[in-house]
Amino acid sequence: MMPVADAQGQLPLPWLAAPLGEVLTRMHAQARGHATLVHGAAGVGALEFVLALAQALLCESATPAVTPCGRCGSCKLVQSGLHPDLFVLLPETLRRETGWLVADDKAEGEDLKRKPSRQIRITEVRTLIDWSHKTSARGRGKVVVLHPADTMNYQSASALLKTLEEPPAGTRLLLTTADPAHLLPTVRSRCQSVALLPPEPGAASTWLAGQGVAQAEVLLAACNGRPLEALALARSGVDAAAWTALPAAVARGNATAVAGWAPPLLVDALQKLCHDAMAMAVGGAGRYFPVASLGQPANLAALLDWATELARVARHADHPWSEALLADALIQQGRQALAPARPGGTARLPAAGQGFATLSR
Repeated sequence: MMPVADAQGQLPLPWLAAPLGEVLTRMHAQARGHATLVHGAAGVGALEFVLALAQALLCESATPAVTPCGRCGSCKLVQSGLHPDLFVLLPETLRRETGWLVADDKAEGEDLKRKPSRQIRITEVRTLIDWSHKTSARGRGKVVVLHPADTMNYQSASALLKTLEEPPAGTRLLLTTADPAHLLPTVRSRCQSVALLPPEPGAASTWLAGQGVAQAEVLLAACNGRPLEALALARSGVDAAAWTALPAAVARGNATAVAGWAPPLLVDALQKLCHDAMAMAVGGAGRYFPVASLGQPANLAALLDWATELARVARHADHPWSEALLADALIQQGRQALAPARPGGTARLPAAGQGFATLSR
């Protein structure tokens, strides 16, 4: 189950305490504002934030607080994922990852012939709407968590508009998105907006170190300051040493350095390396890799060709690639692209897509 505030009222992510307190104070001070849109980059903790906010709104502690108490009956029900007045709606893929299943979801291993949906479907939104009209079981109102809201398709989002504008009495809706521009304007206009910023690097590094991540600042930079993504990177087997060694391995054409990396992870890492190399080629500074690991500036034209091919592969992340062949092809292109620039050099990579016909399983 996705972590929420524990029995001591401790939040799963310490940097959420301050923004949670600010939002709750604002909500307690004004009666209006039944729909809230939290926008924060992936890996910052938007889902954890809205779950903590929902837990606080349902908390039965006798004294108003800016965090849930974690000890009352309501908090314990949220912790177990069984609170009757909390409806958490995620895409099916995320529901299976987090354990926040809905009534019609089958247990793992049951009838999974079809691929889980990455969208919030209209039938699920209609179930949410029906639930919102039921009477609160514990008398403190009801809360809907919808994450991420931009996974609703047009039909799903349109079906939700009436409930967003005029929800049943006592019902609050908490939505999240990484980018409000990805939502229908009619959805955005019905919500109060809350920006969830990344934590300070020092706080994020301290938290990651507490999770057992060595040289946390390296992986934090690799993930653009997003600590949950850095933790996921570490748990996928890519530590700070492997990340720092990647530029030199690509420059040598050593594909064994990325053996076992899933295609989405590999392509993301190579795109970040290509970004830093292009920044250096025009006299700028890298963002994702330590400066000392990047070597000499490379030929910008070759880097642009590599970037084009990486972008093409990224658009087909679900394709059944032969992982070893894909890694070798991309690494060999990277080796050519990272070759130090020579005055007047015009080395080019193969045209985008060339040579990839045999990479599918």
